[in-house]
Amino acid sequence: MSLKIDQDHSRFRAIVRGKIRDNLRKYISHGELLGRKGKDLVSIPIPQIDIPRFRFGDKQQGGAGQGDGDVGDPMGGQEGEEGEGGKQAGSEAGEHQLEVDVSLEELASILGEELELPDIQDKGKSKIINAKDRYTGVRRVGPESLRHFRRTFREAMKRQISMGAYSPENPTIVPIPDDKRYRSWKTEAEPVANAVIIYMMDVSGSMGDEQKEIVRIESFWIDAWLQRQYKGLESRYIIHDAVAREVDRDTFFHTRESGGTMISSAYKLCSQLVDDHYPPEEWNIYPFHFSDGDNWSMDDTLTCVDIMKQKLLPRVNMFAYGQVESPYGSGQFIKDLRDHFGKDDRVVLSEIRDKDAIVGSIKEFLGRGK
Repeated sequence: MSLKIDQDHSRFRAIVRGKIRDNLRKYISHGELLGRKGKDLVSIPIPQIDIPRFRFGDKQQGGAGQGDGDVGDPMGGQEGEEGEGGKQAGSEAGEHQLEVDVSLEELASILGEELELPDIQDKGKSKIINAKDRYTGVRRVGPESLRHFRRTFREAMKRQISMGAYSPENPTIVPIPDDKRYRSWKTEAEPVANAVIIYMMDVSGSMGDEQKEIVRIESFWIDAWLQRQYKGLESRYIIHDAVAREVDRDTFFHTRESGGTMISSAYKLCSQLVDDHYPPEEWNIYPFHFSDGDNWSMDDTLTCVDIMKQKLLPRVNMFAYGQVESPYGSGQFIKDLRDHFGKDDRVVLSEIRDKDAIVGSIKEFLGRGK
């Protein structure tokens, strides 16, 4: 019975997984999952999975399937008559939706399969150490919870045989303290592959709520994929107009600001965070910058290019720039980056016209396996 239940559960999970894959692009484009995210799980509405169930009525009650009735008779009364609630019975099929909880790791796995994302090759190990206990042998002392019963009785049998106290007709084996054997362990320190994402976003007047929502949706899926790749993942958030500052996640996505734009202020702060907290030989570093492409001047753009060449690119896994289309932005910055870094595979550029372009942008950012 237990095996049958496990098989049914596995079959159901496979159906759910298939439904998620079928609707994944819709979930990504519309951001349906962001409000359903818990600590480790995401609640996903799955359409068109009918869950059969039985409802037992009173005994001796006539009707289709029980007592009198003809083939084709409707169950629970004549078609078209009013029910107990006074509402007219309809003839249209209802929609069935089931909410299932899916782990972020499984969701990232589905994302990787759907977008054919390669696993990331990490470039270093962090200072964070995982201590793991491995059972490597047997010893004569230890806690009773780690007693090795088979070894203990083997030693007791060897002792009784050598003393002539063992009888095959009456094979009673009584261990004494010297017979007892215990599992021994060794604590091994294992460095953990670690990564940091440094999100930067332009919050000047030309970046409206729709543009920020696109950034929010895309960052959710980027986080999900990188969390699957690394045991330790940190996220830092920088917002900028003419001046950059580090903020928490909530402020990053909900702040309302205006003013001019100096992108170099964000790149300088990003470089400072790396200097202070993330040695590149120990950390996998992913700066992601989102903007509508406006910058204060060509001089500031050249400053950005210099910071990228001299300070950021030598130390990061890749540098990702996503340009969100805005009716108020010129869109010039991505053109300038193409001119300077068009042949540099460490720089990934993506134009995000609207929510429907998020899927392709994620593929562009994560499809290189860096």
